[in-house]
Amino acid sequence: MHRAEAGTERHRSWWLRLLTAEETLGAEYVKAHARKVADVMTRDVITAGPETPLHEIAVLLEKNSIKRVPIVKNGQLIGIVSRANLIQAVASARKGPEIPLSDAAIRDRLLANLKAQGWLDTFLLNVTVNGGVVDLWGVTRSEAERKAIQVAAESTPGVSAVNDNLFTRRVQW
Repeated sequence: MHRAEAGTERHRSWWLRLLTAEETLGAEYVKAHARKVADVMTRDVITAGPETPLHEIAVLLEKNSIKRVPIVKNGQLIGIVSRANLIQAVASARKGPEIPLSDAAIRDRLLANLKAQGWLDTFLLNVTVNGGVVDLWGVTRSEAERKAIQVAAESTPGVSAVNDNLFTRRVQW
């Protein structure tokens, strides 16, 4: 996408060029100025088969910082799965019939999920659930931790709303 003729060639500051390996700079130049497909194509293509689960495709995209995965069967290209395809699949996924969970079950699931996160301190956290509405009480160490707790509550099955009553403690060093 960084092409000279499109005006999208990557321009690094002089100091960043000093820190960037010559091999990387040379490869970027070739990609921006080459006229042959062989010079700009990806040589080590990561592929998947038609029976590969979507979550494995998502892992391939993330792990390899790529945007598409060719789907190959018997050495033949039969399709391509893109990030947009994965988002469409998630957005259109139909869930089976939901069995209503009790408030106690919702609370237990949420707390189990939060406690499973090694980086999250649940010692100063209290959760109440009434009619599927979660109330979060307590102290968090950061806004990021607070947001993570909110997201965990919102994504817990059976939750219809979340009331955030959390207080973020500003750490003084």
